[in-house]
Amino acid sequence: MPGELVPEGQGVGARGAGARGGVGGRCPGSWCQRGSPSMEEKRILCIGLVCLDIISVVDMYPAEDTDTRCLSQRWQRGGNASNSCTVLSLLGAPCAFMGSLAPGHAADFIVADFRRRGVDVAHVAWQSRGDTLCACCLVNSTTGSRTVTLYDTNLPDVTAQDFEQVDLTQYKWIHWEGRNAAEQVKMIQRVEEYNQTCPAHQRVSTSVEVEKPREELYQLFGYADVVFVSKDVAKDFGFHSAPEAVKRLRSRVRPGATVICAWAEAGADALGPDGELVHSDAFPPETIVDTLGAGDTFNAAVLFALSRGQRLQEALTFGCQVAGRKCGVHGYDGIV
Repeated sequence: MPGELVPEGQGVGARGAGARGGVGGRCPGSWCQRGSPSMEEKRILCIGLVCLDIISVVDMYPAEDTDTRCLSQRWQRGGNASNSCTVLSLLGAPCAFMGSLAPGHAADFIVADFRRRGVDVAHVAWQSRGDTLCACCLVNSTTGSRTVTLYDTNLPDVTAQDFEQVDLTQYKWIHWEGRNAAEQVKMIQRVEEYNQTCPAHQRVSTSVEVEKPREELYQLFGYADVVFVSKDVAKDFGFHSAPEAVKRLRSRVRPGATVICAWAEAGADALGPDGELVHSDAFPPETIVDTLGAGDTFNAAVLFALSRGQRLQEALTFGCQVAGRKCGVHGYDGIV
């Protein structure tokens, strides 16, 4: 994998954010440890969902209306943006989470786990109605598949008004997990207005993840420097591969933006501002044991590399490497 260093500001969306280090070496973890940030480095903010995952590990998916024992069971903090914060922290990036919680035992567990990982939770929006979301997850240790049922408790999402409290000078990158898109567009527009007042090296880079095949989310394509598109969304558009998806969706993103699509075992493809298609193969572990959060891991690793000035090819490969390592372990602790 390439390990060439890139001068500050040349990576996709880096905007001169103090990029150092390289996405090279034989082990993603060893590079990340060498590239750990200084205390003064600006943070990455992830905005979206956090929930309590109750995970049961089984050796085969149970038949309906049967009673079976699981191999193990654990509570784990989940949610796309939340998981990406975990990965960013493990990779050595100072980061913060913004999302909704409701007071209670589940929220206490979640906040304690954020703090254990060193993730800033100052921007959590505490809601007076609704309950903290909970997901029941079955992980098949034989195939690595995960099956998730999420109880939506009508917990309000964070709003553009909540986002007004964020001090943009503290961040070099803000990532949105596509949810309440109309409000998120307003948030991104606030960042765009801020960037117009700043020299290039102080601007905040932005990214969005469009994971769910819902029409209301597709307005997010036209915003942000980097757009992550899921396999499910690509299929909803009728595309049959990641290269087809990024080529055909390029017209939906704003000029100069990058579109990225991961396609499980087929790896990932991206199209940057120069129009050049880049590809990375997947890096599956010897044994796949847990794919829960693999996509969130990929997104976080790509953002980590881009935020440090790496070229798109290097960031894409790094993302696939770290996501592959995650599939070989339960949870996240073994990815670095």
